[in-house]
Amino acid sequence: MQKRKLGTAGPEVSLVGLGTNNFGGRIGRDAARRVLYKALDLGVTLIDTADVYGNKGGCEEILGNSLGARRKDVVLATKFGLPMDGAGTMRGASRGYIMRAVEASLRRLNTDWIDLYQLHRADPKTPIEETLRALDDLVRSGKVRFVGGSNLSAAQLEEAHAASARHGLSSFVTCQDEYNLLERNLEKDRIAVMRAHGLGLLPYFPLANGLLTGKYKSGAPLPADSRLARSAHHADGVLNAHNWRRVTDLGEFAARRGHSLLELAMSWLASRPFVSGIIAGATKPEQVEQNVAAVGWALSPPEFAEIDRITV
Repeated sequence: MQKRKLGTAGPEVSLVGLGTNNFGGRIGRDAARRVLYKALDLGVTLIDTADVYGNKGGCEEILGNSLGARRKDVVLATKFGLPMDGAGTMRGASRGYIMRAVEASLRRLNTDWIDLYQLHRADPKTPIEETLRALDDLVRSGKVRFVGGSNLSAAQLEEAHAASARHGLSSFVTCQDEYNLLERNLEKDRIAVMRAHGLGLLPYFPLANGLLTGKYKSGAPLPADSRLARSAHHADGVLNAHNWRRVTDLGEFAARRGHSLLELAMSWLASRPFVSGIIAGATKPEQVEQNVAAVGWALSPPEFAEIDRITV
């Protein structure tokens, strides 16, 4: 397993991480444990979750009840900020809410500390300085080791970095954003900010909700147990003529070189030096095996150029 640091200041983690947003939702505790234990056995050390996953808390509870003595062997990342109740009162990034949210996550995760605590989405009602001061206090107390942001704009990342530097506060070491061969919008501005400030990228949806696995075919019914078959929201976002054309061309590109579309998608991300760890979800142990094995293709400069021609 290849290892990388979370940005320039964070801990070392496995290049292929495990995204657990399926735990407690698409799959129950026993199936989730099989996926988790396979990941650990293969050397995956980056485990990513969020308080909202698994119907608001279920995913964290599964991890807390499953890691046991192996908790010390992983870098456990979770997120806060999205609504945790129907009324919308348990949400956001205010100091008061962060202090309640972290205690709830620590309890569900059955741990004394969180390795990477991430703002899930910007809170327009709370000044970023207030959020960062609260996170800095958590770092100083030992309840959190590192902090990061998710789904933030370039301007929001710059504002957060400037506030941390100005007040001597713990600064973000990572950004978690959607990034894959079909979704490259962050290259317009956010990548430059990340690189300027030593932030590591944790791309989620590396396989574009499964579209880059090769299991979906244009004009054919969606596999019954697939994410896109179960989620109209995700399907509407990726199933269009433009993406089908790109997926077909990428699949042919990989096949001509003796590789799968999955290997192309994962190896392309692994080739990015600013990528600290790839957040790859799974519902079956064999999917973890495939993801871990898929990052070994060393792409050449001409191949990168051809990929850009297809995807950009």
